Amino acid sequence: MNWGKVSYIFFALMSLTTTAGFLYEDNGTSLFVAASINIVSTLLKIGVKNILSAEMFASSLVADLHLIPAFIFFEIYHDKTTAMSLAIGAVVANLFSMALVIVEAAKTREEF
Repeated sequence: MNWGKVSYIFFALMSLTTTAGFLYEDNGTSLFVAASINIVSTLLKIGVKNILSAEMFASSLVADLHLIPAFIFFEIYHDKTTAMSLAIGAVVANLFSMALVIVEAAKTREEF
């Protein structure tokens, strides 16, 4: 088992679920956790060398660039609507990233 692959897929899925958790329970702590885990997921994707690594890294950056401003809008400007809409954008980016993980896993399976 490739533990590096397990860790970056774990954090990619964790960033999706924590962002979805913020959409369910909208508080600053859950948004901070979602943004933090997504940043860790992005950092882990830097060293990945597989078929769709550039696409997965780009989608993770997109989610970062949604969650960081969402946290700023939520905590500093107290604009819950904008924070929620940015978090929805991050969920879409993370869903795209997970779809890429599934495609990459299917491609890897075909090679064996």
